[in-house]
Amino acid sequence: MRSQYLIYTTALALFAALALPIGLGAQNKPEHKNHSYQFVDLGTFGGPGSYVTPTSVPINNAGVATGTADTTIPDPYAPFCFSPECLVTHTFHWQDGTLTDLGALPGTNGSIPNAINSSGTVAGISENGVIDLATGFAEYDGVVWQGGQIIDLGTFGGAFSYAGDINDAGQVAGFALTTTPDSFFLGNLCFNNPFATQMLAFIWQGGTPQSLGTLGGPDSCAYFINQRGQIAGMSFTNSIINPSTGFPTTHPFVWDGKHMLDVGSLGGTLALGAGIVPLNDNGVMTGYSNLAGDAIVHPFVWTNSKGMRDLGTLGGDNGSSESINNAGMIVGAADLPGSQTHDAFLWTKQAGMKDLGTQDGDPCSHALSINSSGQIVGGSSDCNNFLHAFLWEKGGPMIDLNNFVPPGSGVTLTEATFINDRGEISVQAVLSNGDNHAALLIPCNGHDDGCQDDNVRADGTPAHPAARGQLDRYKLPRRAIGHRN
Repeated sequence: MRSQYLIYTTALALFAALALPIGLGAQNKPEHKNHSYQFVDLGTFGGPGSYVTPTSVPINNAGVATGTADTTIPDPYAPFCFSPECLVTHTFHWQDGTLTDLGALPGTNGSIPNAINSSGTVAGISENGVIDLATGFAEYDGVVWQGGQIIDLGTFGGAFSYAGDINDAGQVAGFALTTTPDSFFLGNLCFNNPFATQMLAFIWQGGTPQSLGTLGGPDSCAYFINQRGQIAGMSFTNSIINPSTGFPTTHPFVWDGKHMLDVGSLGGTLALGAGIVPLNDNGVMTGYSNLAGDAIVHPFVWTNSKGMRDLGTLGGDNGSSESINNAGMIVGAADLPGSQTHDAFLWTKQAGMKDLGTQDGDPCSHALSINSSGQIVGGSSDCNNFLHAFLWEKGGPMIDLNNFVPPGSGVTLTEATFINDRGEISVQAVLSNGDNHAALLIPCNGHDDGCQDDNVRADGTPAHPAARGQLDRYKLPRRAIGHRN
């Protein structure tokens, strides 16, 4: 999808692909209690596809989910489409089995969500029906869906704005274009449309967006806000192009309510926050940064009091982080020796970086989300395509979430994008005909109807393996490893 994964599209391809061999296959696998989940296909609005967005929060702790789904309406802005099928897509709200179309701004426009808060308010973007004359692209604005209404957050006078995240207080973090010409616009990092005007990070608290400024360069963007109102984003620090990256020096920032704090780098000229949850409620940030020379990227953890710490890798060259929980546990993926394959990792202050391995014989894996209980989800892959969604907890081993798909359905769960604090998991499902559907795995209580048991053999292989060979449309590597198309 063109804009479902707008953050970090271009510049992150500068980072090398993570790689490393399977790390846990030869180890003794601890026993784990069988699980039981209900698989819920969230469906569509008549078209073939629906999608959960691996940004911020697609499912809140009340079990209310958001995503985007195809209608049957051809996209009027083709070939520049939100959907792979070039159909108009609308943001949805799902609760207790009911899929509700939240629509878009007036006209034949598409929309995409980025996050949902505890009250069910959703932040995202919508096309606004205007074609930018300078580029020929459809313009879109950051929006909030609240109380049955869609609120257009507007821009700073330019052609685009983006609502990246929303917290429980209804504060929104995002970024918007001005009318000031800008040849080094941060749009190359934050989204993939070539609107060559200045971009500024903002906070929206009702009314109009308020600019957060920059770290000294011409541009900034924000894409995450925690429950304390602290914002994570990135900014140019100057306007001087670095030959190694093609961009001015870029640093992550944390906005503390008054000031934009420069998080710095690990010696390189390009550093970014993590892809899904870069900042916890204690103000601890994670992300990834080039080392000196800009040839290698490592994950980091940052606090205002101690600065940035290099988390290292699993023995190879590169690594990146995706999410951090309030206990400071960090997940992502990192290379093992040889740097040809990569494994999911869990990093803790006490134990450092732990290799979570892979599953089903896949050579690579990538952890995407961790909840307050330390449950981790992500995808095992062939190092280019997600193949099997996984859950990892309590020392492992990985559990193939395809164990919970109804037998004979032909559905393959390729990627688990998020897990909330109730253990509910958002997943991307590929149907037998190749269509992608957003789906949930909901933990069962007792013997609920529709639940599948986790019948894992003693050797760790699933008793009910899902069919292989159906690849997710979205490609690895992600974020610092090169974003999915």
